[in-house]
Amino acid sequence: MPRPPRLDLPGIPQHVVQRAVDRRPCFILEVHYGEYLRHLLEQSERFGCHIHAYALMCNHVHILATPMATGAVGRLMQSVGRRYVGLFNLMMERKGTLWEGRFKSCLVDSESYLLRCYRYIELNPVRAGISIVPGDYRWSSFRCNGMGNADPLITPHSVYLALGSSTAERAAAYRAIVAEGCEPREADEIRAMTSRQRAFGGRGFKEELEYEHGRPMGIVRRGRPRIEREPEPGV
Repeated sequence: MPRPPRLDLPGIPQHVVQRAVDRRPCFILEVHYGEYLRHLLEQSERFGCHIHAYALMCNHVHILATPMATGAVGRLMQSVGRRYVGLFNLMMERKGTLWEGRFKSCLVDSESYLLRCYRYIELNPVRAGISIVPGDYRWSSFRCNGMGNADPLITPHSVYLALGSSTAERAAAYRAIVAEGCEPREADEIRAMTSRQRAFGGRGFKEELEYEHGRPMGIVRRGRPRIEREPEPGV
């Protein structure tokens, strides 16, 4: 059965995950990270996507973006992926695909859930044991969102802007949110919604999407409950 079209809706944030094939590295040299971000900036402006948060891990990427037009996130990821693969293959003297099929994504409820997704993304290096605190990791948006450093790629969401009246106030308020940590159950939910391309949010948000688009936005459980394996860190 063919997969249903991805819900890529204007004005609704999306958490996007793109993995390298077989979980091999998609970033090896420092220049690779910088080039990916350069392409992401250029193509997000081209296709009209506001980037709110990101984390580039060694074998996958996390992006939180709001498209301004239907299908814009899909066009963004396709263009960035194609351009970056060409560069990566040229630099590493390799051929073939780099990414593991289609990227995964979920719609994110702006009401109280969006900043949790910010936090989940920017805590990835900590969960993976790469850094002790998120500010130590160079290839994420935390230094912008949590420390107030300028980042041309980042467009703050209105929910983030509401944290304070100045850059310093917003960064301090957001650091307090990140300091609370991301509970395993919440991290599991974000992973599950993203892998199934559904929605991370409240019941009303999911029910409205289900009514409008005729597909489940939560987890549909069938049969006996099964014991979930402990997820890998930093995913």
